[in-house]
Amino acid sequence: MRVITLSGVLAALISSPTAYASLTQVTSWGENPTNLAMSVYLPSKLAENPAIILALHYCGGSGQAYYQTASYDRYADAKGFIVVYPTTSRDNHCWDVASKASLTNNGGGDSTGLVNMVKYLIEKYNADPAQVYATGASSGCMMTNVLLAVYPDVFAAGSCYSGVAAGCLAGSPGSSPQTADPKCASGQNVQTGEQWAAQVKEMYPGFTGPYPRMQTFHGEADTFVDYGNLAEQLKEWSALLGVEFSKNETDTPQSGYTKMVYGDGTRLVGYSARGVGHIVPPRPQMDVEWFDLV
Repeated sequence: MRVITLSGVLAALISSPTAYASLTQVTSWGENPTNLAMSVYLPSKLAENPAIILALHYCGGSGQAYYQTASYDRYADAKGFIVVYPTTSRDNHCWDVASKASLTNNGGGDSTGLVNMVKYLIEKYNADPAQVYATGASSGCMMTNVLLAVYPDVFAAGSCYSGVAAGCLAGSPGSSPQTADPKCASGQNVQTGEQWAAQVKEMYPGFTGPYPRMQTFHGEADTFVDYGNLAEQLKEWSALLGVEFSKNETDTPQSGYTKMVYGDGTRLVGYSARGVGHIVPPRPQMDVEWFDLV
């Protein structure tokens, strides 16, 4: 008798050629300095000027795998926006959030390639440049922080899960668990909000506009990317956005979660998940609500 296991089901999904039939592989989309791959979900009826969500996978993952983890299909179908599921194959399939190239505006790293995907879609589908968003989990959350910091004139907002502040891994020999300086993931890179903000501003010295809105989640039981990294993210974005902590809302959006509100809650919020490890399960509904796409 054949035993069907959860791991077997997941393996079948990942290997099946029809599991991702709704994703379109895109090639020749522009300068691609780190050889990223690009998959796109295009709804059957695009909006006249569609929004774009960049959905970034975790370490060891892929765009196709993250499509299974956090699918935005029904929201995209309802509102006509585009979802990009990129893939990096370098450094154990982890996004580069450590190199000078990736932490510099137009520096030629992973961040540059990801932004070029966005620019391609804006041109090809007349997408709205004011409605470009980033989301992701673990390494994808780390890159979400980096993209909003390095390209604040491209992204309007971010929403991500179980990551670290932009610049936390700066100067590390790599970005994966196998190659990174462990100081960041273990929660030992502790700075003031002003120090984080100064580091971010060095990533794009010529930028003088407002920074994107940020929503970030972290599990209190996370021993892989230490829970203390949530506080560092919130300090960073609080300083960049000029908003201060105002209140906690307990058991929001569910029992055991605490929503940490900054200012009036429209520019920065954090979510602390009691008893949750790595990663906090992505919540596409909350992402699109934060992006004003519902």
